[in-house]
Amino acid sequence: MKQSPSSISSPNSTAALICAIILLILLRPATALVRLHGSSFSFTFIDAPARFAVPVDGFGACGSLYVANTLDACSALRTNFSADRVGTTTGVRFVLIERGGGSFDRKVRVAQDAGFQAAIIFDDQDMGYLYSMIGNPSGIHIHATFVSKMAGETLQKYAEGEGECCIGPPIEENAGTVLVISFVSVVIIISAIAAFLFARNCWILRNGGRRKPPRMDREEVEILTCFIFKRAYLTTKHITETCAICLEDYQDGERLRLLPCLHEFHSACVDSWLTKWGTFCPICKYDMNSSR
Repeated sequence: MKQSPSSISSPNSTAALICAIILLILLRPATALVRLHGSSFSFTFIDAPARFAVPVDGFGACGSLYVANTLDACSALRTNFSADRVGTTTGVRFVLIERGGGSFDRKVRVAQDAGFQAAIIFDDQDMGYLYSMIGNPSGIHIHATFVSKMAGETLQKYAEGEGECCIGPPIEENAGTVLVISFVSVVIIISAIAAFLFARNCWILRNGGRRKPPRMDREEVEILTCFIFKRAYLTTKHITETCAICLEDYQDGERLRLLPCLHEFHSACVDSWLTKWGTFCPICKYDMNSSR
């Protein structure tokens, strides 16, 4: 039986939609904020904290930002902290590193060995998205985070000036955000289910009548000829000895019904047949509708 495309694809589409929503929620990288502000400028960037580094607590961390003298930090860094600015919140020393070659955890270890308390690694390509850095956490006890190429170039421009660099803790989903995500997800799921049910019901209504066998009304059956069987009728031309529906022999006094095709049956047997299973004679397939 050929099925409607809507009845086939809708359940799969709904399941795929639900999986996509779940994956988007689960795989969305944790985000924090990198702020750079001074007397005449202020910038805020979205970042993705490294999975293997020490997370920033709820108070965040602020301090001086330096640019790595070997920008990709693939070799040991030279440091000169004699010019540290005063007035920073925690005195944390940040180092700005380009992604380049080498693993993320190695770059962070190089920064840690040079005396920095936090590493900001910026992408060397315009990817349009951020992802959390992964690596071996063994022996790493400083903060590390990843930012876009644009953010890195801006930080590089204003590093080692009079500005202060801060990184905040991962942004927790507040009640409003959770409510919005939940509401949108529920609306999408309900809409997909409703579309599937609507398409299925339309298909059933459109095709249901084709599969439903035609039947006769009780009133139409009652007007067909009936008679009481007697053995003497067996000598006539059109009377048989057995009901072709129940396969029981006729007994004197039983009520038989005669169809227009001159085939007779137990009245109860043929009445049930015509009102439930079809409008044709069980023997010759004569259609009762043709005689109306």
